[in-house]
Amino acid sequence: MQKFFAACPKGLEYLLVNELEQLGATEVRESLAGVRFSADLAQAYHICLWSRLASRILLSLHTDEVHSTQDIYDAVYRVNWHVFFSNRKSIAVEFSGTNNFINNTQFGALKAKDAIVDKFRDNGFDRPNVDKKNAAIRVECRMVNNKLSIAINFSGRSLQQRGYRSASGAAPLRENLAAALLLRSGWDATKPMYDPFCGSGTLVIEAALMAANIAPSLTRNNFAFEELLAYKEELWQPIKAEAQAIADLSKSAKQLCIRGTDQDSSVLNIARDNARRAGVEHLVTFDVCDATEIKPPFGNQKGNIVTNPPYGERLGELISLIVVYHRFAKAVKAKFTGWQLSVFSSSLELLTAIRLAPDHKYKLYNGQLEALLANYDIGEGELRSISKQAEPFANRMIKNNKILSKWAKNEGIEAYRVYDADLPDFNLAIDRYKDQWIIQEYAAPKYMSKDKTMRRLIEAFVVLDHIFDIDPSDIKYKVREIQKGESQYEKLDQSKNKFTVAEYNAKFLVNTTDYLDSGLFLDHRLTRKKIQELADGKDFLNLFCYTASASVHAALGGAESTTSVDMSKTYLDWGKDNFRINGLGGTHHQFIQIDVLTWLAYCQSSYDLIFIDPPTFSNSKRMAQTLDINRDYVQLLQNLKRILREDGLIIFSNNSRQFKMDVAQLEKLGLAVKDITAETIPRDFKGNQKIHNCWEITHL
Repeated sequence: MQKFFAACPKGLEYLLVNELEQLGATEVRESLAGVRFSADLAQAYHICLWSRLASRILLSLHTDEVHSTQDIYDAVYRVNWHVFFSNRKSIAVEFSGTNNFINNTQFGALKAKDAIVDKFRDNGFDRPNVDKKNAAIRVECRMVNNKLSIAINFSGRSLQQRGYRSASGAAPLRENLAAALLLRSGWDATKPMYDPFCGSGTLVIEAALMAANIAPSLTRNNFAFEELLAYKEELWQPIKAEAQAIADLSKSAKQLCIRGTDQDSSVLNIARDNARRAGVEHLVTFDVCDATEIKPPFGNQKGNIVTNPPYGERLGELISLIVVYHRFAKAVKAKFTGWQLSVFSSSLELLTAIRLAPDHKYKLYNGQLEALLANYDIGEGELRSISKQAEPFANRMIKNNKILSKWAKNEGIEAYRVYDADLPDFNLAIDRYKDQWIIQEYAAPKYMSKDKTMRRLIEAFVVLDHIFDIDPSDIKYKVREIQKGESQYEKLDQSKNKFTVAEYNAKFLVNTTDYLDSGLFLDHRLTRKKIQELADGKDFLNLFCYTASASVHAALGGAESTTSVDMSKTYLDWGKDNFRINGLGGTHHQFIQIDVLTWLAYCQSSYDLIFIDPPTFSNSKRMAQTLDINRDYVQLLQNLKRILREDGLIIFSNNSRQFKMDVAQLEKLGLAVKDITAETIPRDFKGNQKIHNCWEITHL
């Protein structure tokens, strides 16, 4: 009998104990990320071939207490290595673990390697060659605190690499983890199994191997134990032949009730190729299907849905999947009564979008990622999409949308705000641009945990999907924070997805994906309308013009000329496109790319109507000086006074919540000031009276 260690991902130890006992191992003991056991050579060969859960099998040599690098050398040197393998075999040493006297695993591996080759030489043998990449023999040293365990890799390359998978979809599921999920799901191999997010088919193939009783490592070319001096061909060949005979019986078996579907036809081609290499192509089926539209695949037969849906590594990807998880759960709840559902995800947040209470939960690891397998018993009744905590938000959204959609239609407006942090627990701004919904999350207070804010966000997305049945591609998510300088114009994506929305008698191009702002400041809708009403026959100046939406309204109102000034070529080109789609053009409409403060210093023209909506703060490298509107507004307005005609009007706005207008100081400069903030706040922003400040300024 020999001592062995079967390594496995964390969380699979208990399952592996049961499997090893069933495969004939004795003295089986659970350990961290593995299981210790005893077996004779025939049993060890059998385990290497049949284990579905182990990552690798190690032949344990001995464990020593070490307190120095010399102790590491001595512990490895004490092994009579020539008893286990020939010096003609190439070797590699893998070392894991650190402590207070060794913090470099490569140095630990070097000390162990030196001990091995010295032992061979001291016993009268030539030293073995070292081959880190393709070694025949791999020695594994594992140090935990001051305990050094020394072993030889008995199985070879990872047992999870069955050999049937030549290509994978995104984020492939490891084969031994897939087998563990099937076991943890409670699936009985005599019942149907269905994976609606099958990807490259790993869960489906592992299920077929289990149902047909095919040894998972049967297709491997070689095992590391074949390189050892103790290897006995007469023991190994009957074990392999028996497994092959069992597999051959499955070739004439009928198709099993095991199915995988995915919406990506190209990845299904990979799945079919993998199934063919695994020898189970004739036992399973793969079809194209959207997981949110699934139906029971085997008539009235009930079984298990076991699946590993996609998860987002980035927040934007995560958000886009919330609706997918929710709709998938709705389809399962509506059509799979009596089935068992098991969902494995590395995104614990996304699992909450399923809106079902799991009967069992198992913490597992997909590589280094902590993940959860949640098992659900699908009973009768409808899925409760909206939680009690989200009911107030749902009711507010229904009310707001009913009122504002009717109002917007009557006004000829296709872009408006539906919700603006109306409720403290849902600190969101939600805008509609035709059929597209933009959800902007205001940065959470520092005292609020990340988990709570994420749960709140998921609840909001589930509510929107449940109430409005929105296409997931029509929901966009952004985080709203205080912006400085040009960061308010920072690109978020590169899709260049512009489309047209109406605003009264004007049309504007908006982009809901590429930038934090869409190209149209919705809170200035009434300000732009006012400019159109005042612009007839006037020379109009628009400073910090952004996409020149105010200039479009002025031109449509009959302005004699418009001048739009901004530092960004991107936004000026956007403004020119806005003019074009409104049928506007001509040399009397100018677009000037320059720093506004520099332009003002040299401007020799004068204007009847000036609109200025500067950023609160700007320190762009392209500016000659910084701009702090709370500090610099008096100087700015004094410069505007110089180019404002006698009967002219300045409409001055900003978004600084700390802004305070010193009326007396401006009067000393010869300027009259009137606060028009209240009358420029649109109906859909009435709940946020501090969305902007707005003033009319004229000569005294």
